[in-house]
Amino acid sequence: MLTTLLIPFRLLINFTFALVSTAVIGAIIILVGLPKLLLPIPAVQRVLSTWANAVFRLWGYAMSVLFRLTQPMRWHIDGDSQLHRDRWYMIMANHRSWVDILVLMHLACRNMPMPRFFLKQQLIWVPIVGLGCWTLDMPFMKRYSREQIAKNPKLQGKDIETTRKKCQKFRHIPTTVINFCEGTRFTPEKHAKRNSSFQHLLPPKAGGTAFALQIMGNQFDAILDITIVYPDDKKPAVWQLLSGQLRDVYVNVETLPVTEDLIGDYFADEAFKTHFQDWMNKRWLRKDEIINRVRAEFFN
Repeated sequence: MLTTLLIPFRLLINFTFALVSTAVIGAIIILVGLPKLLLPIPAVQRVLSTWANAVFRLWGYAMSVLFRLTQPMRWHIDGDSQLHRDRWYMIMANHRSWVDILVLMHLACRNMPMPRFFLKQQLIWVPIVGLGCWTLDMPFMKRYSREQIAKNPKLQGKDIETTRKKCQKFRHIPTTVINFCEGTRFTPEKHAKRNSSFQHLLPPKAGGTAFALQIMGNQFDAILDITIVYPDDKKPAVWQLLSGQLRDVYVNVETLPVTEDLIGDYFADEAFKTHFQDWMNKRWLRKDEIINRVRAEFFN
């Protein structure tokens, strides 16, 4: 009864903390990075990006605090933990909730390079967040439809080439590139609509992961296959976190080598495309097994 009565207060505290910390730290990141517009000198821009990245880590710590701000919180992290801030990683993660981003920030701010996301072009207009992500050199993806390409054939492959150029900046700062391979958050409706063969997951979209490996595969030290599980799938994890009811989060981390057979032209080489899709599906079967085990043994 008391817990229920405290929910509005916890919701207010958590939401206010998340909003204010994001706004303040985001504004600092932008202030640090604004000189990049005025000083287009590569060496200077790399220094400014390093400083902005350090401030970004503060936001990671702030989001880590959010998990235990109004409730006791237990982290259950299984698997590989010997990671380093001065290396390059690519994360393949399942996507259950917006909280997944905060979970990955919690992991990264301690013993990984700060993460980068491939973002939709429209997000650059979100106040503070958009400009902050630009300052941090996160790639904004501008997709062209088949109709646009048909009208202007010069657009063919332009989005890929633009992203390739933006990813070159990651070579100068240790980075964790994050791919939510399902392409969208899991819901039972989406699971049914896509006729998924996996019990707890949507089918993975292999193209984005293959593209990241094609661009940076020789630079990544490892692939981190991360599986996130929340105790209660019936309530949105965002609501559970903000209302102070999220008490446990399970994370499994498996470190995989970047082998030569995982680097190729996914969009032009049909044999490689088939091989890579098969590899991704096997990883997703493994994730399904992990989620089943956690639900059967851990949360029950």
